[in-house]
Amino acid sequence: MTAAHDLSDNDLLRYSRHILLDEVGIEGQRAIRAATALIIGMGGLGSPAALYLASAGVGRLLLADADVVELTNLQRQIVHRHDTLGLLKVESARQTLHGVNPDIEIVTLPERLAGDALRAAVAQADVVLDCSDNFPTRHAVNRACMLAGKPLVSGAAVRFDGQFAVFDPRVADSPCYRCLFAEDGEASDGPCATFGVFAPLVGIVGAMQAAEALKLLIGMPGVPLGVLQTLDLRTHEWRRLRFKADPACPVCAMRRAGLAV
Repeated sequence: MTAAHDLSDNDLLRYSRHILLDEVGIEGQRAIRAATALIIGMGGLGSPAALYLASAGVGRLLLADADVVELTNLQRQIVHRHDTLGLLKVESARQTLHGVNPDIEIVTLPERLAGDALRAAVAQADVVLDCSDNFPTRHAVNRACMLAGKPLVSGAAVRFDGQFAVFDPRVADSPCYRCLFAEDGEASDGPCATFGVFAPLVGIVGAMQAAEALKLLIGMPGVPLGVLQTLDLRTHEWRRLRFKADPACPVCAMRRAGLAV
């Protein structure tokens, strides 16, 4: 076994239940510790995702969100607390996450990432988790990840309905988010403020995002690409919808050509 010279005795104890797993082990935990994850959106999905990545020991977390904590958030956004009402969500999350794991680095980005700022944040990350709640942001994040060649873990949740998919531009001919959802279509999952959301749903989807992000970081086989998983939490029914790369997708075309998108 490779010497774990960069894991302290405290690390070996803290992450011992991971290290005991053959699929993770010391090498996997070292990879997690050395990694940077970008989480876009510190709401219902970003909360459980960030908590699990922090507790698992991801060495550097980039947290992006421009909003402040409001009372209506506390029904489901479990990284925030009543005593952080009015704080920026990224700062509220930073406080909670450092309470869980003080040994990781947390960088707060109190803005709605776009343009050069988005591309710069994605370029720093080993994996990107899209925990946003709107299609323009999801498409912008998809374009940035495809350009930078960074794996993207996407989640969404509204009412009792969740969805989840992984996109990896490092895999030739794999589809991107734009292949699944056109930018100019009518598709919309609607804001929680309009349609509501069942609190445990975001926990389930956000935890799945964290799980796949960790598996990507350690090189463990994950969910298949080109599959959208949907969950109806009324019945606990999961469905898998397969999709392929769209030959007319402009994002994939520019990705193949190595051009900016």
